[in-house]
Amino acid sequence: MKILIIQQKRIGDVLLSSILCNSIKMTNPNATIDFMCYPNCTDVLLGNPNIDSVIVLPTEIRKSYLSLFKFIFEIKAKKYDVLIDAYGKLETNLITLFSGANTKISYYKWYSSLFYNHNITRLSKDKISVYGQAIDNRLLLLEPLKLDKINPYPKLYVAPKDNQDALALFAQNKINKDKKIVMFSLLGSEKSKTYPLKYMAEVVEYISNHKDVTILFNYFPSQIEDAKIVYNLCSEKTQEKIHFDLLANDLRSFIAIMELCDVIIGNDGGAINMAKALNKPSFTIFSAHVEKNDWATFEDGVKNISVHLNDYKPELIDNLPSKEIKSNSATLYNEFTPDLFRDQILFFVDQHL
Repeated sequence: MKILIIQQKRIGDVLLSSILCNSIKMTNPNATIDFMCYPNCTDVLLGNPNIDSVIVLPTEIRKSYLSLFKFIFEIKAKKYDVLIDAYGKLETNLITLFSGANTKISYYKWYSSLFYNHNITRLSKDKISVYGQAIDNRLLLLEPLKLDKINPYPKLYVAPKDNQDALALFAQNKINKDKKIVMFSLLGSEKSKTYPLKYMAEVVEYISNHKDVTILFNYFPSQIEDAKIVYNLCSEKTQEKIHFDLLANDLRSFIAIMELCDVIIGNDGGAINMAKALNKPSFTIFSAHVEKNDWATFEDGVKNISVHLNDYKPELIDNLPSKEIKSNSATLYNEFTPDLFRDQILFFVDQHL
C-alpha cells in the first residue's frame, strides 16, 4: 500500500501531522508512506523511520501553473492508494483530484466532496480533548483506514552529527553542564502571537531569581533587536545567566540544541511543539486570539502547562469574534500581566528544575 500525507506549511502543523505516519506504520509496517510539505518544514521530518520519502513543493513550482501541473502528474505517476490531505487548500485539492488514489481523505468543507471521498468533520470547539484538539482532529483523518492502534505523540529525531555540533557549541559558549538549562521562546511567529517584550523580561526574571539556571534565547537573526530589548530589560544578575549569542543556525541545529535543554518557556508556536516532540516539559503563553484547546497539547498541569488570558479575565474576550480579538491583541496582551500566572510558572520551575 502506498500512502501520501500532505501538510504543506507551518513547522508545528507539519510536526503534528507526522503522527499520521507513525500510526499507520504501527498497523501497516510494510506500507510506503510519503509526506509532502514546503521546503522550510522538512527538517522536522528528517530521521523519522515511519516516513519513506519527503516530497518538497517549492515556491517556484507553486507560482507557475505549468510547473504545478507537471508536479501534479509526477505525483499521479507514483500511484498512491491512499491520500490524506491535512492541509486542504486549492493546490492540494488539485493534487488530490488528479492523484488517482482510491481513498482520498480530508476535512469537510462545503465543496470538499468534489475532491475527497472521505470528508471528516472537525471536533466542536467545546469538546474536551484528551491530547489537545490539534492532535485529536488529525487522528480523525485516520478513521477511514480503521487502524488497530494509534500513536498520538509526535517525535523528533536528532542526528548524531547535529548532536555533536550542539555539544561543541555549548562547549564553545562555556555552558556549565551542572546547571539546568532553560530555553525561552521569546517571540511568536507574528506580532499578534508575541507576548509583550517587557512582560517576557519579567518572566525571565522570575525564573532567574527563583533558580540558578542557564538561560538560552530562541529567536531568528532578523528578530535580534527585539531579543536585545528583552535582554536589556533584565537585571545584570540575570544577564549573567543568559547566553545571548548561543543561537541555532537552522532548524536542525535548534532541534539539537533544544534536545540538550531541560525545559522550554515562552510563546506558543513551532519551538514549543518541537520541544514537546523531544519530550521536554513546556510552559506556554498563548495569545488571546489563539484557541487554547486547539494547541495546548498533552496538557497535564505538571509536565505541560499553558496560560491564556481567558483563564484569568474571561470577561475581556467573552462573545468577541476571533478577528476582533486578533485586531485588539496588543491591548489584550497588556491586560495579560505576568503576575497573573507567577505562581503557576514557579510551580513549573520547581517541578522540573
